[in-house]
Amino acid sequence: MILEGRVAAVTAAGSGIGRAGALMLAREGAYVAVSDLDGARAEETARHIVAGGGRAKGFGVNVADDGELEAFIDGVVDDHGRIDILHSHAGIQVEGNVEQASPRGMDDSWAVNVRAHFVAVRRTIPHMRRQGGGAIVVTASNSGVLYDREMVAYATSKHAAVAMVRQMALDYASENIRINALCPGWVDTPFNDPFTRQMGGREALEQYVREQIPMGRWASADEIAEALLFLASDRSSFMTGQALVVDGGECLG
Repeated sequence: MILEGRVAAVTAAGSGIGRAGALMLAREGAYVAVSDLDGARAEETARHIVAGGGRAKGFGVNVADDGELEAFIDGVVDDHGRIDILHSHAGIQVEGNVEQASPRGMDDSWAVNVRAHFVAVRRTIPHMRRQGGGAIVVTASNSGVLYDREMVAYATSKHAAVAMVRQMALDYASENIRINALCPGWVDTPFNDPFTRQMGGREALEQYVREQIPMGRWASADEIAEALLFLASDRSSFMTGQALVVDGGECLG
């Protein structure tokens, strides 16, 4: 197991990509502190990990609340003496062009898709410095390297997240703290509900995926978790400041 003895903290791990990633890290030997806005879902993910022979604990955390997020990070270190991996995964999707999206929608997108990552990383860095390094993975999106139609709040915030990762990676590379962005494309999870509404329903979205993705299908959450494992482990030990796109070729179109 390539993460044996390591301690990981994951946000928004109650379902979808976050849950698949937490399960993957645990299967490879890491203790995983699982957080989610819905504490019951976080605890459910932790139970799945424990049932599979891993180690985990679930926490309810609102990443838009600085105090809650910082207390989560500090609590992991208080309980385990270190934090080797941070997967800052929480995000929201707000649909609409500049006339359709509200200023509140833009503010909410920035608060979760950019600022919460900033707060989580800012709190984690001193702990990683003291222990001699660590790996941080911020979930952005392939919308951070290309553009979606009528998704101004989402695309803007995801581009900002990628830019922030690159800047932070440059600032901390000399301290053996690697920071990369994970940029999934279309993954079949409830996270897509806003875009489903915008497209006019599930059937229209399915048709969009078939036509727009060169591989002609969705990704599974487990496929994205494999990319997370690569970024979080020593398999990517000479890689920092990168936006790893996993989107079936959509960004090539």
